[in-house]
Amino acid sequence: MPAVSKNITTQLGYSTPDRVFVRGMDLSGEILGNLNLGDMAYLVLKGAVPKENESRLFNAIVITLVEHGITPSALAARLTYTGAPESMQAAIAAGLSGLGSVFVGSMEGAAKMLVEAIPYGTISGDIDLDSVAKKVVAQYREAKRIIPGLGHPVHKPIDPRAGRLIELARECKLEGPYVRLMTAIHEEAERQSGRSLPLNATGAIGAICCEFEFPWTMVRGIGVMARSIGLVGHIMEEASNPIGMEIWARADKEALSHELQKQ
Repeated sequence: MPAVSKNITTQLGYSTPDRVFVRGMDLSGEILGNLNLGDMAYLVLKGAVPKENESRLFNAIVITLVEHGITPSALAARLTYTGAPESMQAAIAAGLSGLGSVFVGSMEGAAKMLVEAIPYGTISGDIDLDSVAKKVVAQYREAKRIIPGLGHPVHKPIDPRAGRLIELARECKLEGPYVRLMTAIHEEAERQSGRSLPLNATGAIGAICCEFEFPWTMVRGIGVMARSIGLVGHIMEEASNPIGMEIWARADKEALSHELQKQ
C-alpha cells in the first residue's frame, strides 16, 4: 500500500445530515434564491460571491458559449443520441469531447498566450502592450502557428459576440491589460498578415478570464460548463424533432454517390 503523505481535504463543499455547504456558504440558507447559475459557478471557481460588475461580466461570457447552432459538438451529441437514446449523458459527453483547440476550447489557447506574455502578478503601469503584441504575433508567425482567438469560419469581418464582450468589460470597469493586449494582438496580426482576422468570442473570453485571473489550464472548463447546457437543449430537440437519422442518411448517400462516380 502507498504511504499516507497528506490529509484528504477539500475547500469546495461538504454535507451534514441537515445542511449542505458550498465554499463555506449554507446552500439552503444563503445561496438558494440569492445566486444565479453564473454566480454559483463563480463562487465554486473563485471561492467568493462575485461583485455586481464581476457577476454581470462573468455571466455574459458563460451565456455567450451556451449555444452556437448545429456545430460539430452539437452534431456529435445528436448522432450519439440517435444510436443510444437511452443514454442522454453519453450524448452530452460525446458533444463535450469535441471542445478543443478549434471549437470553444480555443479560449484556453488565448488565455495561455496572454498569461505567457504577461504572467499574473508581473503587470506594471509602464508596460508597453503594443510592443508585447508585436513580439507575440511575430513568435506565432515565425512558428507558423495560428494565433488563438482570431479568425472565424462564419463571422466575418467581425464576430459580433467579441465586440459586445469587450464593450461589457469596459462598462464593468474590468477592461484591464489582458483585454487590451488581446485587442492589440488582433490589430497587430492583421497588420502583419495584411488580411482580416476578426477577434472572435473565444479570444475575448480568454482575455476576460485572464482579468479574473483564472489559471489558463482551467479556462476551457468554463466553455465545457456552458456548452453542456446548450447540448441538453439539442438533445431535447432531437428527441421531439429528430434530424440525426436524416444527417446519417444524407452523408451515407453522398459518400456512396461519390464512390460510384469513381467506378
